[in-house]
Amino acid sequence: MPAPDADDHVRGEAGPLLIEYGDYECPYCARADQLLAELPVRRVFRHFPVVSKHPRAVVLAAAAEAAALQGRFWEFHDALYADQGRIDDPHLWQRAERLGLDLERFEADRRSQAVAERVERDFRSGLRAGVVTTPTFFLDGERFSGIPDAALLERLRA
Repeated sequence: MPAPDADDHVRGEAGPLLIEYGDYECPYCARADQLLAELPVRRVFRHFPVVSKHPRAVVLAAAAEAAALQGRFWEFHDALYADQGRIDDPHLWQRAERLGLDLERFEADRRSQAVAERVERDFRSGLRAGVVTTPTFFLDGERFSGIPDAALLERLRA
């Protein structure tokens, strides 16, 4: 099972640790995000762009990382999943602007080598962990693929 890194994106203070590999263009990831939003878990999000199915997945992951560099990762993450129909560059800029990000910095960061390396690092950690589809979750050393089912959701509520 992948272990959390010091610079992972973590949401939540208490509860079971759930490591998630997702793709912002994946409708199943968006649905899983909705299901997990109110659960008392510590969520680690890692990028796993599936470019064969989602051609803008890497671009979206880079945009989320650029927002992270300005302290707004989770807000940008939520905005991407809330409206997957608007993922071209003008809509990314609108999201960044709504969140109060410095647009010039956002644009430079999302195209930077450092951001590309971060997305690639997440992807490679997923490959090493056996991730083949999105979403994929790890809980207590166990891998779960797809939208969380009732049994997994119940474990997370406990």
